[in-house]
Amino acid sequence: MRASIAAESAGIPSVSVVCEGFVGQATATARGLGYDGLPLATTVGHVDAQSVDDMVANFVSVTVDRIIAGLVGGDEASDAATGDEPAALDIVARGSIDDVQARFLAEGWTDGHPVVPPTIDRVEAFLVDSGHDPWKTLGVASSSGRDLTIWSIGVNAVMAGCRPEHLPVLIALTEILADPVYGAEHSGNTTGADALAVLSGPNATALGFNAGPGAMREGAHANTSVGRWLRLYLRNVFGFTADQHDKATFGNPTRTVLTEDHECLVEIGWAPVSADFGLAPTDDTVTMARMNSGTIIGSVFGSTPDEVVPYLANGVARTAAWDLTHVYGLGHDQFQPLLVISPLIARLFARAGWSKADVQAALFEHARIEAQTFERFIGEWSNLTAGRRRLVDLVAEGLLPAAFAESDDPFRLVPVVTRPERLMIAVAGDPTRANAFALSNDGPHGWWTAKRIDHTPASDLVCNVGGNCASPAD
Repeated sequence: MRASIAAESAGIPSVSVVCEGFVGQATATARGLGYDGLPLATTVGHVDAQSVDDMVANFVSVTVDRIIAGLVGGDEASDAATGDEPAALDIVARGSIDDVQARFLAEGWTDGHPVVPPTIDRVEAFLVDSGHDPWKTLGVASSSGRDLTIWSIGVNAVMAGCRPEHLPVLIALTEILADPVYGAEHSGNTTGADALAVLSGPNATALGFNAGPGAMREGAHANTSVGRWLRLYLRNVFGFTADQHDKATFGNPTRTVLTEDHECLVEIGWAPVSADFGLAPTDDTVTMARMNSGTIIGSVFGSTPDEVVPYLANGVARTAAWDLTHVYGLGHDQFQPLLVISPLIARLFARAGWSKADVQAALFEHARIEAQTFERFIGEWSNLTAGRRRLVDLVAEGLLPAAFAESDDPFRLVPVVTRPERLMIAVAGDPTRANAFALSNDGPHGWWTAKRIDHTPASDLVCNVGGNCASPAD
């Protein structure tokens, strides 16, 4: 799509070739990037499930004609553009609570669960004390072209059951979604990774976020409702529904917000995850990336770092699979998995005088797999890396660090990341349990991005001093 847009921007007609099943996503992507109705031509079937001969034959007999039609003005996907949609203050449903729920379900505006009806009064009440202009725009959703307004944040917050004091967190999350570094437009890719927000800072507990037992389970209102808001916002504003952008083959459930144990971090002198991205350890922050899969590392046994590191590293290595194409292939130096350790394990390291950097260095040495397995993930078992080059060849070309070519033995152990700091570590969970959780991230398809949470009331609207703000119609 981006190549076509570059060509169209230069006045050169183009046609984007997409697989069957991706027309809706391609159409929405073009619209989000400012090129509604960009010509498309589909291939026959999925390219990964055909022989080269069949793929070429189908392309010549079918797709070429579709490309020509697109170049001369016909486009099989031109009718896929969305129709008119409600304006911000339109009344879209009336009647009983059951009537409202039925309408929202039919329109695909919910996650399948009942929602709090986002009446104008409820949304205004949610925003009124914040001082924010409801129509202030924080950016544009690159996947849909919709404005990311304070009002739209409030609408989905009411639906998710968030409280007004959560608005600063929601704004910070929206800033991440608007940041091109994060790449929100990739949020519906086929592997189905889902966003994980990591909340850090001294005010997390006061805001109702749970960093203790069940830290990644539904139940705590703040963790659950803010996590649900994120999925609703991606759905309703960014367009990540099955008929538009969400092409997940299976998908992951909505993730609750993971909150770091601030008190434990202060006690042991470790910085939160967000500090790895330049934010102050004393700030309230939210850091987010998209995660593919996770592995529980249960009952970590040992009383010294040297005893527990190999087990933790084994969990990190077992979680890494096709994601390694983000080390080399689909991406370069962009695999950055997360290890969540309980406060009990974190304190074990701290008592031995280990910093977080020490733990990362030890994990880097132990979280390794056989070179031949790594090469299969990035080559033999994937079409995402050109050629079938060996790791030693990639090191010789300067494309990977020397640690990947300490010999040419196919059974040698190589790291799953390029450097120790690529192993993210968070501290959360039951402080009396020795467990950990390793998660593999999706590289640049939701790249780690951190934002500071600003709790200061905004001064956008003078009318907030004396009462409710006027609507745009006034």
